[in-house]
Amino acid sequence: MSINYRLDKDDTILVIVDFQEKLMKAMSQSEKVYKNTNLLLVAAEQMGIPVIVTEQYPRGLGGTVEEIKEHLQDCKYVEKMKFSAFEGVQELLTNMNRKTILITGSETHVCVFQTTRDLVEAGFNVQVVKDAVCSRFKENHLNGLQLMKDVGAVITNTETVLFDLMKVAGSPEFKIISPLLK
Repeated sequence: MSINYRLDKDDTILVIVDFQEKLMKAMSQSEKVYKNTNLLLVAAEQMGIPVIVTEQYPRGLGGTVEEIKEHLQDCKYVEKMKFSAFEGVQELLTNMNRKTILITGSETHVCVFQTTRDLVEAGFNVQVVKDAVCSRFKENHLNGLQLMKDVGAVITNTETVLFDLMKVAGSPEFKIISPLLK
């Protein structure tokens, strides 16, 4: 399978993995990750990109953090017990009939990695937004990114994603999103 580096808003889904209260308290990069994920949420809303949010054992880890929840419009929530979210989101993805997944979340080397691996193995084009994923420790974050690259995911960043989705300057989306990048 060849890696697809292109983004098309009509073929993309944003999956946000486990930005939960108790988990995120331990993340030193949480503010940067929230900012970038929220930029992606603005873009998703403007471009009609579906959003799926997963929560790992919310009874124990709490719900999605307010910093993200307050920017969620129309999205699908999936509770899970397995580290990989694939099983829980598989039916939603099939029904949405899109092949490209943008992924943000925590932790990079556990739930994000396992979800990405399973998505790639199932034939999805996965782009991991490296400045919108985090782990408690830098080594684990970097290792998770490398593992995902090795399994066939594209490792990208928020601005690259946004500009690739927008395609041209001057569009309605560009006029809303570009001032947020300052």
